Amino acid sequence: MNTALTIEPYQQKWAPDFKRLNTAWLEEFFEVEPVDHQMLSNPEEYYINKGGFIYFALVQDTVVGCYALIKSGKDCFELSKMAVDKAYQGHQIGHAMVQHALATAAGLGALTLQLYSHKKLGAAIHLYKKYGFEEIPVGNSIYKRSDIRMEKKLTT
Repeated sequence: MNTALTIEPYQQKWAPDFKRLNTAWLEEFFEVEPVDHQMLSNPEEYYINKGGFIYFALVQDTVVGCYALIKSGKDCFELSKMAVDKAYQGHQIGHAMVQHALATAAGLGALTLQLYSHKKLGAAIHLYKKYGFEEIPVGNSIYKRSDIRMEKKLTT
């Protein structure tokens, strides 16, 4: 990709893109669960107003990816709803967003970054492992589809 990628914080005008990007991968691989509808239809209420963050990957003025950080504990954030537009996959956008998420969480004082996923999402699992995420017990997930939970320690 010849055009510069930027990662920008949430703006209300991009809320439909957050829903579009995440609905696309959820419908392709799983189903959109009730909790997903709640998160995607009310991103400010579910993320921003609860101390979380949403970021968007842009190529020029086009939203091509997104992710959210949920404050999940005193020193922990959860990486949530990471998606890349299918037309832009394979261009290192996922890598850039994971790097940004790790740096952002660390900058906010988090000691760990966790995520829930599914083993059928092989490319995503490989990406997370590349950046040092390790599998931990799934525990109680709000998602029916989750069969893997991963964590990355942000301090040594």
